[in-house]
Amino acid sequence: MITRLLVANRGEIARRVFATCRALGVETVAVHSDADADAPFVAEADRAVRLPGSTPAETYLRMDLVLDAARRSGADAVHPGYGFLAENAEFAAAVTDAGLAWVGPPAKAIAAMGDKMAAKALLAEAGVPMLPTWTDADQVTDFPVLVKASAGGGGRGMRVVRDAAGMAEAVASARREAASAFGDGTVFVERYVERGRHVEVQIFGDTHGTVVALGVRDCSIQRRHQKIVEEAPGVLPAGVRERLHEAAVAAGRAVDYVGAGTVEFLLAPDGEIYFLEMNTRLQVEHPVTELTTGLDLVRLQLLVAEGEPLPVAATPPAQGHAIEVRLCAEDPAQGYRPATGTLHRFALPGVAAEFGPLAGPGLRLDSGVVDGSVVGVHYDSMLAKVIAWAPTRAEAARTLAGALAGAELHGVVTNRDLLVRVLRSREFAAVDVDTGFLDRHPEVLAPLLPADQLPLVALAAALASAAARRVSAPVLAGLPWGWRNVPAFPQVTRFTGPDGEIEVRYRLDRSGGLAEWAVSPSAGATARAKGPAPGGPTSADGPTSNGPTSDGAASPSGPTPDGGTTPVVGLVDAAPDRVVLDVDGVRRTYRVRRAGSAVFVDGPDGAAGLVELPRFAEPAAELAAGSLVAPLPGAVTRLHVEVGQRVAAGDLLLTLEAMKLEHPVLAPTDGVVAELPVPAGGQVDTGAVLAVVNPE
Repeated sequence: MITRLLVANRGEIARRVFATCRALGVETVAVHSDADADAPFVAEADRAVRLPGSTPAETYLRMDLVLDAARRSGADAVHPGYGFLAENAEFAAAVTDAGLAWVGPPAKAIAAMGDKMAAKALLAEAGVPMLPTWTDADQVTDFPVLVKASAGGGGRGMRVVRDAAGMAEAVASARREAASAFGDGTVFVERYVERGRHVEVQIFGDTHGTVVALGVRDCSIQRRHQKIVEEAPGVLPAGVRERLHEAAVAAGRAVDYVGAGTVEFLLAPDGEIYFLEMNTRLQVEHPVTELTTGLDLVRLQLLVAEGEPLPVAATPPAQGHAIEVRLCAEDPAQGYRPATGTLHRFALPGVAAEFGPLAGPGLRLDSGVVDGSVVGVHYDSMLAKVIAWAPTRAEAARTLAGALAGAELHGVVTNRDLLVRVLRSREFAAVDVDTGFLDRHPEVLAPLLPADQLPLVALAAALASAAARRVSAPVLAGLPWGWRNVPAFPQVTRFTGPDGEIEVRYRLDRSGGLAEWAVSPSAGATARAKGPAPGGPTSADGPTSNGPTSDGAASPSGPTPDGGTTPVVGLVDAAPDRVVLDVDGVRRTYRVRRAGSAVFVDGPDGAAGLVELPRFAEPAAELAAGSLVAPLPGAVTRLHVEVGQRVAAGDLLLTLEAMKLEHPVLAPTDGVVAELPVPAGGQVDTGAVLAVVNPE
């Protein structure tokens, strides 16, 4: 029996495996890079071994270091998690050669499925349906097609090509990304099916010859060919589920599969299914299968690795519906650009379980981060998986969307708003989804917070900041917050917001009520108001007025430029962490947290992060006009232009690699390239100048 298990991975999957190990009484060993030394998974392990360095190539991809860690820690088994060495046949063989139990499929099966072209040929003989495929891009004449990396997965090294003119660059780019991510730049070309759905079958095999399908997942909603929403059981046309199960089991039996694996298919609009690939490991989305089957897949992995037979001999019936989203540190509005920084606050309401089963309808959280975690540049941008289970699909979607909308996610930009909008969309409710969903529905990229609500958020932030200063005042602490010895002059607080600088002006009356307030400029209309009575609700006047009319009376509510009306606002309560406003007779509570100059506001309509500006700004060096700066640390992988070259707005200038993905840097305007200060291969930090384009 396995007594001490080393997990050759990091983050949430390491914590997930540790959770089952604790339940089974198996001791745990973590390996960690220097960047992960303070990560939660390291603290939770019974033992931890340092892998010197921070990049994957220096640490988690070093087979020799991982095996040495197993020897030094006394581990008798290795679980690879997913990613890194999970589908490396050489590593699987090395683990067993070292006398350790390998919690995964045999090296032979990994090798057979690791070469996607060889896998297609093998499984085609077993009767698994295939898409037309080419190894030589020059032979392709029918478009659109998909360029794919032969090694690895996770959507890396994939490019859609719609005409012959784009083929050469797509192949070159896919090769670079695949070589960087997997150490193998081999690619092939496959027919691209428009409006196809990505569906997959969880299979499990044991050493006694049993291979079982454990249901179908739908993972169609993807960005950059990477899944972000997954569900089980997949809602499928009649007869498709049975065909998928049969094809997946046939694939497993063709390679004498043992352990957890996933066979992925493309479901065409006409109901035909086509094999995509087989992942010889536990998948990121395995929790939705666990919640709908009642099985602990990690427990099954350990039992099978110990030689035990599977406790299930046939596909179990699905119970209820589970939906999972991948919460990532990235900005969807900026091309899903990864984000880095300190996660000051990470809290989701209503979580009933972490890394394990639910007793009833509710939320499960599988997370690799906690309050204070640092999101760096070396690894994938996924922070957590949030999973909802309910008796019906509609209930699960509503529960999950509500929890995400109410989450406090402070310090790092995330894709939370995108996920909520997808889950609440009519198309998702109607199962009108496919792999091109996000491209066809750009409206889901909009933030949850409406533009016309940003002035209220900024006002709440200013009031909370004033209350915080009063609480920490070293002198005259007995004075009420917001007090001024010249009451006619307003308080002024300035922030940097989502769309630029925001200035908040407000004045309190003698009883602490909101007498006047103004916010300008903002993403919506400028909001200004004046209150008619001490302590009562505020009466707003028109967007071009700021104060009483010529006869001293308060002006009535007026129209704003977007066709709405400026709200009537009253102050109910203000504290450093909570502001309650009466807006047109309805109370709204805003939760406020600070981290240095950063102010994070969570309100009933959405959330926003602001940065409070100093009253007197420090002088700073100005960038040259037309400068393009690095949004995060990375490496310049390729320069596509030369100094002196004329470019048009949107032209590709260079490619920056960060957080395991390539990010294009585009010309912001028509002009001439004046500077390219970083050569190909050069490393850059956030804010470094990558290029200067002199506008025409």
